[in-house]
Amino acid sequence: MHVQNSYQKSEKGVLYIVPTPIGNLDDMTFRAIDTLKQVDTILAEDTRHTQKLLQHFKFSNTLLSFHEHNKEGRVLQIMENLKEGQNFALVSDAGMPAISDPGYDLVRASIEADVSVIVLPGATAAICALVGSGLPTDEFLFYGFLPRKNQEKKREVERLSGYQATVILYESPFRVKDTVQLISKYVESRTIVIAREMTKIYEQYVRGTCEEIIAWLDKHPLKGECCILIEGIDEEVSDSGKQWWHELTLVEHVKHYETTKEMSNKMAMKQVAKDRNISKRTVYQAVHIQ
Repeated sequence: MHVQNSYQKSEKGVLYIVPTPIGNLDDMTFRAIDTLKQVDTILAEDTRHTQKLLQHFKFSNTLLSFHEHNKEGRVLQIMENLKEGQNFALVSDAGMPAISDPGYDLVRASIEADVSVIVLPGATAAICALVGSGLPTDEFLFYGFLPRKNQEKKREVERLSGYQATVILYESPFRVKDTVQLISKYVESRTIVIAREMTKIYEQYVRGTCEEIIAWLDKHPLKGECCILIEGIDEEVSDSGKQWWHELTLVEHVKHYETTKEMSNKMAMKQVAKDRNISKRTVYQAVHIQ
């Protein structure tokens, strides 16, 4: 068990998670600017990009790169500095750090080192897209970027299509059409929304069925990062809210993936645990022990 009293005085430093604008610089908060000014070091995904942000608001600060390719070495260095009382702010190139971002590893390491992690509110493309999509907002699932490999991507889209919650994906504009075509195989007539260039002057929402959106994409090539939102499955259509595997035992569920998806036993058990939101140990015991 771990309890964090965020603003209690400590000899250790603080890790601030500071969102940055996703397109419109006016979305930078006063608190975010003040925090970046006051910390000892700003950890940036791309220091050149962040330097432009600091210049826009007319201040400078020490920048240190922190990204997917150097995070392992950086985390150890940052932890030592935090324990000595230095304060750090983590930013991404746009939006909330640690969402589809290596900042997660730094947050975990800080918690394990009993360092306070203070998160500032700010812009997030996924939430902006959800609210503006017109799809239900009472329950939603943020997934991020789909796998690149075709089989893995197909498997994830099939799984996500079984949720009653609105599903939010991030996607490159160069892959949006292929992704929507894949989604169309599983969601039939449900509404799909593409939200792109959030908060920017070319912000755009495209709402319709997969068939309608594919036809629209044929005539309108996209630019800018995109969110794809998928309407959840209707409760009546999903057999009173039940997932397709609801009537299957754990053994039958695993067998399904082994036979129809040609997965190994290990991969099938992992997928079943993911589908049902249960531990892999529980699945293993049902299949190999009980």
